[in-house]
Amino acid sequence: MESAKTWLEVSLNGAWGRARQPQIPVAIDQIVSAGVECAKAGAAVVHVHAYDEAGAKPKESAESYARIITGIRSQVDAIVYPTIPAVTLQELAVPDAGVRRFAVIESLAKEGLLEWAAVDPGSVNIVHYDDLRADRDGGFLYANPEDHIRRALSLASRYRLHPSYAIYEPGFVRLGATLHWRCSSPAPIYRFMFSEDYTFGFPPDDFGLTAYLNLLDRVAPGARWMVAGLGVDILPLVPRAVAEGGHVRVGLEDASFGCEKSNLQLVEEAVKLIDACGGGLASAADIRAELEAVEMGD
Repeated sequence: MESAKTWLEVSLNGAWGRARQPQIPVAIDQIVSAGVECAKAGAAVVHVHAYDEAGAKPKESAESYARIITGIRSQVDAIVYPTIPAVTLQELAVPDAGVRRFAVIESLAKEGLLEWAAVDPGSVNIVHYDDLRADRDGGFLYANPEDHIRRALSLASRYRLHPSYAIYEPGFVRLGATLHWRCSSPAPIYRFMFSEDYTFGFPPDDFGLTAYLNLLDRVAPGARWMVAGLGVDILPLVPRAVAEGGHVRVGLEDASFGCEKSNLQLVEEAVKLIDACGGGLASAADIRAELEAVEMGD
């Protein structure tokens, strides 16, 4: 079944902090307010990072995420889902590191607060071009060992959560598709991560999207997918995404550092472009119905 409507996701803040991305919401009430206004403007999916009380740095807290999710969903119908924490090499060596890493997700799932879960099926170096030009060692390894991915997919299977796959490199598609089959999780959404500011993956050009779609057709035909990224303006890929039945993510997590637009403005731009391309916007109910049909084999 091919959807006639385009899903629009907004990623409100990320882990960047306001020093690098001044417009992001960090307090719980700010995040809720931003999520609600973006949902009213057309974003049926909202992705969030929780911060500490001072708003200085990200904090993985089931209580904070529960307040954010219930705060948004008490005012609008939206699919709201949190991030997963990055881990250092030292943290990876701790026994049951995967269980600990996904403890917040499991807690929220037990409370019935989640429909989607962030699952990143692979590891990648995240390096900003500005750091390379200045010869600064500013990059990091975003590590997702196979046992962590399997842990996340086991939770997705147990609690019937749709994995939101961040696809930074083509191999993520192949591993994600195979582990989805092996772990019997609900249908994943393949979120192709493009970038202009970082060295991973593809720039937001047609050749990169073509490569991803050809690979997806080979290993996961019919899978739902969207265009997104980090340090990127994804709008140039929106017309093709709409034309080919794909979906779209925007937001301040994904925008270049120092973006002067708000999340609402980024959503409104995407809505306008999707409409100009002839794509109708999907509601949260539309997305749930489509994914249920996928599960039923329609």
